[in-house]
Amino acid sequence: MRRHILLATRNKNKAAELETILSGFSLRVLGLDEFPELKEIEETGSSFAENALLKARHACAATGMVTLADDSGLEVEALNGEPGVYSARFYLKHPGCGGAAQNPPERKATDKDAANIACLLERMKNIPEGRRQARFCCAIAAVAPPGGLITAFGAWPGMIALAPAGKYGFGYDPVFWDPELQLTAGQIAPKVKNSRSHRYRALQNLLRLWPGFWAEVSG
Repeated sequence: MRRHILLATRNKNKAAELETILSGFSLRVLGLDEFPELKEIEETGSSFAENALLKARHACAATGMVTLADDSGLEVEALNGEPGVYSARFYLKHPGCGGAAQNPPERKATDKDAANIACLLERMKNIPEGRRQARFCCAIAAVAPPGGLITAFGAWPGMIALAPAGKYGFGYDPVFWDPELQLTAGQIAPKVKNSRSHRYRALQNLLRLWPGFWAEVSG
């Protein structure tokens, strides 16, 4: 019998990626698209972990389901950790950067991705190749109605490329360079990416805690 949990996201790309990673487990994952009346909570946390917990607790309280939520983004060493928790709206934090004026918040995701990448590359235009270290980060939280919770973190280290490359992925993938594979995340086939991404690493860390968590909340 498959167990049902809720994945607190309406991001179809993220949901598809997590569904693939979870495919080996006997879980049926429902997304927020199945709860259209549930309003999304504002991400006011100062860290990925705080935002993940905010989203998981909000959706769990509203639906009564064991809920899994994540928050992820890009941290660039030379930018003192930016974009960080503002990764999805980086171009809005720096008006006029990377074509932000032509990409208001209501534009579709692909336009926002392009604006974020343009803004990032603009802010890094004077940073040499040897100082472009970065990492994708992901925090995941699982919350259950009885009050149980577990959290985990994963990071994927790399560099910021000088220009976008690749047709796969979303977000900053076209400019995130994996030194081991010598490819951007946008050039890495989804199946390979899903076996090494920050989200995969965070989820693997979470799953190590899952048996004890599940025994506590479903017993």
